[in-house]
Amino acid sequence: MRLLHTMLRVGNLEKSIAFYTEVMGMQLLRQKEYPKGEFTLAFLGYGNEEENTVLELTYNWGTDSYDLGNGYGHIAVEVPDVYKAAEAVKAGGGKIIREAGPMNAGTTIIAFAEDPDGYQIEFIGENHVRK
Repeated sequence: MRLLHTMLRVGNLEKSIAFYTEVMGMQLLRQKEYPKGEFTLAFLGYGNEEENTVLELTYNWGTDSYDLGNGYGHIAVEVPDVYKAAEAVKAGGGKIIREAGPMNAGTTIIAFAEDPDGYQIEFIGENHVRK
């Protein structure tokens, strides 16, 4: 088994694709409309789907926002330098909701960004310890 993708419902597919490609540096891997179901799927990631876990953006036609609730947490993205990643998001017009720095109960450097729909994205340095 392997993790294939994480699905997020978005209110404006074009705006979300622009954020994840232009600000987050992902590639749009594929996109398809489903007229009978009145939705469009877009798959984005940092590499092909055969070898990488990707992000599935689902746009339900006619729905422009969602209540994110209180059960959702965040997506985590490993980056070479958390400080530079946060600055790149800001330079690209994205929103940083937690500046880069040590996490509250440890020393791992993290930052948090927010996508156009309010989903949180955590940046973690590539040299963090997985224990």
